[in-house]
Amino acid sequence: MGRTIAIGDIHGASRALAALLDAIQPMPDDRLIALGDYVSRGIDSAGVIERLIALRSQTQLVCLRGNHEEMMMRSRNNPAELRFWLSVGGEMALMSYAPLRMNLTLRSVPDSHWEFLDDFCVDRFETETHLFAHGGVDPELPMAAQSPAVLRWKSFGQAKPHESGKVLICGHTPQSSGLPNDKGFAICIDTGAGSGGPITALDVNARTYWQANEEKKVTTGALSFWSS
Repeated sequence: MGRTIAIGDIHGASRALAALLDAIQPMPDDRLIALGDYVSRGIDSAGVIERLIALRSQTQLVCLRGNHEEMMMRSRNNPAELRFWLSVGGEMALMSYAPLRMNLTLRSVPDSHWEFLDDFCVDRFETETHLFAHGGVDPELPMAAQSPAVLRWKSFGQAKPHESGKVLICGHTPQSSGLPNDKGFAICIDTGAGSGGPITALDVNARTYWQANEEKKVTTGALSFWSS
């Protein structure tokens, strides 16, 4: 097994994602875990999902569903859910599928993207040392018993050590510093992509990270090691 690399919230920032992947240079034996929120806010949600679909054949890719994917999926059969999603960034997502059309509609989303959201994406992931969720976890429940609401909507400010002793890697809660927030038992790597901040990717074992913005500027850094 190669590296295990988590990728934080992307939010339609396809140029930043391209620069990030160029810097990471994922290999076939690397495991890439995208933490969700691929859509909304940024200008190219369609391009982000298309890039992730292509990435499936290049590396060991795991994609979690974020709360914005949940809203997009619920919007298909519920006009009220659609109005809400459009008001919190979904309008930008639909514009990326139909940039020249005034009447934005979910019918513009190709079947391959719905298949990605419905069938390829998962709610959670776990390794021998780490837990991966978009938002958070209930600290007293095993991963298999976690509710989708907690996994996708819980904020990082509510994070507590998990009963397994494993470290949680999550997104969902933008960090105003623009840097990963490491509490020791939990690390948040949502650094505001789609709203002016960079995308962050973390090598969870080496504890090094890459960041890329929409101008394709890439920077690197490292988390300190916590003493036991």
